[in-house]
Amino acid sequence: MAQPIVKYTLTKQGRIPEWLSSDSRAFAGQHSISGNKDGYIPRYESPQSRIMLGIAAGDPDPDGTPDDYVGTFANKTALQTYLVTVGNALKYKTETDTVTGVQTSVTTGLSTAWDANPYAGGLSTTTSTKYTASGVGTVATISTSQVTKVVVNIDTTTGDSSTTTNTPVVIDVASTLSGVSTSVGIVTTSSTEPGSGLAVTTTTTTDTTSYTYTDVTTGSVTSKSETTTDGVTTRTDTVVTSSTTNYETTYGYAAEATRLWDIYTAINS
Repeated sequence: MAQPIVKYTLTKQGRIPEWLSSDSRAFAGQHSISGNKDGYIPRYESPQSRIMLGIAAGDPDPDGTPDDYVGTFANKTALQTYLVTVGNALKYKTETDTVTGVQTSVTTGLSTAWDANPYAGGLSTTTSTKYTASGVGTVATISTSQVTKVVVNIDTTTGDSSTTTNTPVVIDVASTLSGVSTSVGIVTTSSTEPGSGLAVTTTTTTDTTSYTYTDVTTGSVTSKSETTTDGVTTRTDTVVTSSTTNYETTYGYAAEATRLWDIYTAINS
């Protein structure tokens, strides 16, 4: 009896179907995607709304299958076609982190110069030329938004006041910012002061900034060493700063189909 690759959902109780393969090489829960179409009455209701790939413990019964069984694949080509459909819907990409910049800074001097407060000189710093490189594919970008400014104006019959809170956009020093736009929202509320009963009008103006930035992360590692000669101690700090960039390439549908099909073949051999 074969153990085929199947499309399935959870049971009505939200559990993993018991008829999935228990073979240690088998897989389940792969390439999960909603089985429903936007704008239509759902074909699959919760908790059975997501379709996944796994390996079944046996062939589907030609006389009928449980409601958590969705289908199987006639061959590897059919499996790859399905993966492409899922990947296009979920925007599959292959992401690879690549070191794209490294720079070393070395600071040295007597320990007395390091310990002096206030600093009185005596330390020397040498910084290397920055090593740069590029990865394979397209630099990944992240699009997001945040509240960057809030102004609250409070008006009463006896005067008014205003407070401003600024939260600027902060990205990695090696990242590139683009597509910046700001939308403004204004909310006005009315109330009365406790005790006096005076009318109070509060106007809150919120600036929301949308932006896109390249997916780059910069970090530094510092190491310290000391040498003592004839009672004189010299300290050296080495700071290595590196930037890592996330690159995107086309997802390998053929390779993924081969991986899954090879597991199926091994189990059934």
